[in-house]
Amino acid sequence: MANIKSAIKRIRSNRRKQVRNQTVRTQARSAVREARAAIGSENPEQTAKATQAAYSALDRAAQKGVIHKRNAARRKSRLMKRLTKATTR
Repeated sequence: MANIKSAIKRIRSNRRKQVRNQTVRTQARSAVREARAAIGSENPEQTAKATQAAYSALDRAAQKGVIHKRNAARRKSRLMKRLTKATTR
């Protein structure tokens, strides 16, 4: 356990940030998971809505610094690749 006052405060603030980051990261992952499931279905309207939600969630996570912006770009790219492959069949 830390003895220095600033180190104790840093531990507290890191825990608060961890909870916030975990929430945002989980929402982004869930949105991507739902988009992938929607891409597998035959409903194009639901697929478009789920993909847009995943895009927004990834952008939000990158903006808040929870994930790196290139990480978000890579995930969006992979998602769109799946979408394109599913729609061209």
